[in-house]
Amino acid sequence: MAQNGYRVAVVGATGAVGTTMVRVLEERRFPVRELKLLASSRSVGKQISFRGAQVSVEELTEDSFQGLDVALFSAGASVSRRFAPIAARVGCVVVDNSSAFRMDPHTPLVVPEVNPHAVRHHQGIIANPNCSTIQMVVALKPIQDAVGIQRIVVTTFQAVSGTGMKAIQELRRQVEATVKGEPLPQEVYPHQIAFNCLPHIGSFLDSGYTEEEMKMVNETRKIFEDPDIQVCATTVRVPVYYGHSESVAVEMRKPLEVQDAVALLSKAQGVQVVDDPLAGRYPMPLDAEGRDETFVGRIRKDISIPNGLVFWVVADNIRKGAATNAVQIAELLVQEGLL
Repeated sequence: MAQNGYRVAVVGATGAVGTTMVRVLEERRFPVRELKLLASSRSVGKQISFRGAQVSVEELTEDSFQGLDVALFSAGASVSRRFAPIAARVGCVVVDNSSAFRMDPHTPLVVPEVNPHAVRHHQGIIANPNCSTIQMVVALKPIQDAVGIQRIVVTTFQAVSGTGMKAIQELRRQVEATVKGEPLPQEVYPHQIAFNCLPHIGSFLDSGYTEEEMKMVNETRKIFEDPDIQVCATTVRVPVYYGHSESVAVEMRKPLEVQDAVALLSKAQGVQVVDDPLAGRYPMPLDAEGRDETFVGRIRKDISIPNGLVFWVVADNIRKGAATNAVQIAELLVQEGLL
């Protein structure tokens, strides 16, 4: 370990995920010797609290990474494509939250509870998966290990915070305008999001699927190192501020009884089982907000196929779906002696 800790940067430090990264670094007591907050010129001079002190935001430039050990990126794919290789070339390991490098065969795509071994093969950049993929594979990991997975059908119900601060503000303004009977402001989404559901996340492809849906397909196969897993995803934006929910139907390669699945999930790293529907206990986004666990409930047999299970998965998309997973990757690098 570096003496007195590591020199850490957060790129995109003023965004929803970036500010949470700073908070999670403090909460999890990551050994930070020096913290550098980087963003565009518009944010220079803003201050963010870290360990009782105010840290000023600096402008991101090509010279920002000299002498740093690790950089957590959450500033969008175009920024990552430009600056992540620069950081890696000067010896700063990048954990990137964008889609820029996820499917690069030379870049590990890592969820620490699922495939921690993958970090050992990094070449300076490690990718954080899509938020909706992360929580799904955390829940599926014990099932994949026990009996293997043949097919996954998933429908997501994704919070507006996944789009960013402007989307959070738009939902809030639309709710207020609806209550007051005023015209609804609409800038971020192609349709009203308040009191509505949009089956449209990312651009539509020629196949009829969206980019977000195909991210779940391709990332799941890469993380599980199994190109034969079949995945069918439908992703939906819903009027929730924080916390993605997912309905997951999984066809397994071997039989697995419901009670055995519950036992496996109850022991799984990063999973919290909340499964007493008769008592009104099941995962909900409000309960997951601000938490790092992946919550699983409504665990039941899929009555349409022989080896099927269905369950409901909820996680805070800004924390476990982004910031916390990135910090966990940095912790993994420390544990493995790779920083």
